[in-house]
Amino acid sequence: MTPETPLPPKAIRAALRPIPMLIFGSRWLQLPLYVGLIVAQGVYVVLFLKELWHLFAHAFSFSEQQIMLAVLGLIVVVMISNLLVMVIVGGYETFVSRLNLQGHPDEPEWLSHVNASVLKIKLAMAIIGISSIHLLRTFIEAGALGSGKGNYTETGVMWQTIIHTVFILSAMGIAYVDRLSSIATEEAKHAVKH
Repeated sequence: MTPETPLPPKAIRAALRPIPMLIFGSRWLQLPLYVGLIVAQGVYVVLFLKELWHLFAHAFSFSEQQIMLAVLGLIVVVMISNLLVMVIVGGYETFVSRLNLQGHPDEPEWLSHVNASVLKIKLAMAIIGISSIHLLRTFIEAGALGSGKGNYTETGVMWQTIIHTVFILSAMGIAYVDRLSSIATEEAKHAVKH
């Protein structure tokens, strides 16, 4: 993994004036935020184990639909946990400090080319995935709407669908803007060479 912007030589780093050094050092204020997300990850592990135990304890009394809903709930917890890992690892690497995982056998493949732009797109895709699973759960639970057993109104299901669609359109907009900026960057590099 090669960093996008190499560190300046030690002489230049040592020569930073106090205000730029303070501003640059302020990135470490994000460290407690990432540690907090690690704690949240632990809470999601506890929630996952609790939901898994609930599914196991009721495996023979649940209907197929109830089992499917429980499994979808477990998938959502895993996807949110994956999202947390992306934010913790990618955010720390991008905004705080390098992790120096080069050559580590467990280094995530995506970490070698992570930057703020890639992180935004990965996060948008993860949110769409989580929203998709949640919407699927809603459709399954709302399947009993006609019989009066559902917990959702038609308006509620419609709004969840609209919100999911907005997530998709937002991700497409982020990807489009990112594509435009990368094309502009490539054109600028090409112009400088000639």
